[in-house]
Amino acid sequence: MKLHLAQHQHYQTVTAYSDTHVDINAVPFNHSLIVAPELPSTSWPVRQFNELTEEHFKTIAALHPDVVILGTGLKQHFVHPKLIACLTNQKIGVECMSNQAACRTYNVLMAEDRRVVLALIIGKKEPSHHE
Repeated sequence: MKLHLAQHQHYQTVTAYSDTHVDINAVPFNHSLIVAPELPSTSWPVRQFNELTEEHFKTIAALHPDVVILGTGLKQHFVHPKLIACLTNQKIGVECMSNQAACRTYNVLMAEDRRVVLALIIGKKEPSHHE
């Protein structure tokens, strides 16, 4: 799906997404990444939800957002509170959702000038029940 937010093109905006990639300002990424409105997108070494550790969230905490939108892949998964304690202890909210919902939510919050960080897990395609 392609998205357009012309008034915020100087920010890091999700301009398209699919099950296997995301475009940030029309640049495609097919790996996990961290996106913040005013910073360059950076790779995030997480290929699957079950690989998440406290260290992954400390990287995000260093950006000092008000809220983190965690894209957990094709499906919504909820992260254990222990893993995100470094965020919640700083009163940083964490919302978990599918990547598609996360991309849309990030763009809305970014357009509202919120201090938001998008953390997307883009890795192997999740197997279907038929595989």
